[in-house]
Amino acid sequence: MQQIITSISEILKREFKNEATGHDWWHIYRVWNTSKHIAQKEGGNVFIVELGALLHDIADWKFHNGDENIGPAKAEELLKQFNIEEETIEQVKTIIREISFKGAGVETPMSSLEGKIVQDADRLDAIGAIGIARTFAYGGAKGNEMYNPETKPEMHQSFEAYKNSSGSTINHFYEKLLLLKDRMNTKTGKVLAEKRHLVMEDFLTSFYNEWEINKFQ
Repeated sequence: MQQIITSISEILKREFKNEATGHDWWHIYRVWNTSKHIAQKEGGNVFIVELGALLHDIADWKFHNGDENIGPAKAEELLKQFNIEEETIEQVKTIIREISFKGAGVETPMSSLEGKIVQDADRLDAIGAIGIARTFAYGGAKGNEMYNPETKPEMHQSFEAYKNSSGSTINHFYEKLLLLKDRMNTKTGKVLAEKRHLVMEDFLTSFYNEWEINKFQ
């Protein structure tokens, strides 16, 4: 099993090494390591946790015209090359299918402990200092404004509305990132999220203070 994990990690490292939106190999690597850490505390099938973490962004809908099925399909194609049993493949596909944030007003429950662990790890990488950096990398890559005080955040009530949004990067904090602390699944995830949430609050306070000062210069 460890050889399979190593081989898949090497494939993903090659495929995602030059990605520049914050969904690169190092994001996958961090989610993988954080997932293993959470699993040590919370339990679950570690092999499925590792596969789910490594493959959770193999084909994110954000980069494939909103297609929610391409990620599970690509994961299945890769996993079959390693003769992994069908039940395990289905569990990994379910994690990939369920993991994404789909809007402030949309529930995203995970149907397995392994899925809850990977979702927490993925969301932890979306907040805190690294989360801030990734958010601006993604916003810049998508051509979104950094901040526009005339455009207010939207609490999207459907996945379609969330998919089609193009607000500023600062708005994204309110539409998603600041909500994640209270949506962690595991006790370990909740503890880790607290400190990272405070980092974002401090950043936003500094951002607005600097913005206000520059209004009068």
